[in-house]
Amino acid sequence: MQGSLRVAIVGGGIGGLTAALALRAGGLDVIVFEQAEILREIGAGVSIHPNAARLLKRIGLDDQLRKIGSPIGGITLRTSQGDAITTPEGPATPAFSRDSQGYNVHRADFLNLLFTALPEGTVNLGHRCIGLKKDDNKVRLSFANGSSVDADIVIGADGIHSVIQREIGLESRPASEGTMAYRGLVPAERLAWADELKDPALWLGSGRSFLLYPVAGGRLINMVAFVPTDTDSEESWSAPGDVKALATEYEGWDKPVVDVINSLEETFRWGIYDRAPLPYWSTARVTLMGDAAHPMVPHLGQGAGQSIEDAITLGVLLEGCAAADIADRLRLYETLRLARTSRIQAFARAAGKLYRSEHDDPLEKAGQLSEWMAQGKWLFEHDAEKAARDALAMSGH
Repeated sequence: MQGSLRVAIVGGGIGGLTAALALRAGGLDVIVFEQAEILREIGAGVSIHPNAARLLKRIGLDDQLRKIGSPIGGITLRTSQGDAITTPEGPATPAFSRDSQGYNVHRADFLNLLFTALPEGTVNLGHRCIGLKKDDNKVRLSFANGSSVDADIVIGADGIHSVIQREIGLESRPASEGTMAYRGLVPAERLAWADELKDPALWLGSGRSFLLYPVAGGRLINMVAFVPTDTDSEESWSAPGDVKALATEYEGWDKPVVDVINSLEETFRWGIYDRAPLPYWSTARVTLMGDAAHPMVPHLGQGAGQSIEDAITLGVLLEGCAAADIADRLRLYETLRLARTSRIQAFARAAGKLYRSEHDDPLEKAGQLSEWMAQGKWLFEHDAEKAARDALAMSGH
């Protein structure tokens, strides 16, 4: 790709790898730097809702996504005792468009899909970024292993504790939601009722919620159990948890909840954090994406989806970009994405509070849930690629 702009992406997670694919499709020279020495398997499920799945389809990943994913048709809500949460009109569940399809995937499967779709040598492991220097013509990244690299554009996809965020002058401390999550995967063969679990199921109780959904083509059941905490928990998805402590939190709950906990061999603790929207994301040649820009609590399943929207937006805006236009294109990216992701951050916080709220009348809670979920149409039907192309056209580029 001689003559094209060189883009260095710091962080080889879902957002960084998707951005690499989108930018390469637009003719840019892309290199990814990931601090991990090896691509490790993380026992966790990830939701790819329709707003993200349609974008992956457009960069040629539809067939692979369907092979590794379990389709999402909606969500079943239940009380802690297993009673369906319904309104007179029917279940309290989000309505996806008929032509839209989302998938639940095993995170390791999805990362492998993205990694193998990139040419060999695109992703450089064992590169922990420690610094960034800018001049008028380039950005130089320095790494803990002593190496450095120059690029025309740097994208920080390096998570909630982003080094790139710090290097462009931002200081922002993540704030705990007051909850932590236990995560785990159970082989479906251990659960007599696993074949009946086609869509996500969410049990709601006082101060707690318990989410199950199939991944890996239905071979595994993913669990995320949210419990209150007044202490800081690791933000890592792989901090070890205590199965006995988890069982105590859900003692007396519906049988499938207890069955899953009893079937766990191990569980992991995950602190739930987000952060107030940042005042800016971009400088003349550097920008942020994903959790580095907009970490959000997981109650809408949009962490991965918003990273994917960021990635595709960057792919559209930087395609054919000349060096002189970089700053304007990155400002346009920030304008497009900051407003939407800030709205989703707030929506996700509200979702968590509503899920864990106490209601004496289940019908009242069902009504509130239905009314709230109906407001989410804008979330799943958004087309980030179209929004970017329209904004680019209006800007005169």
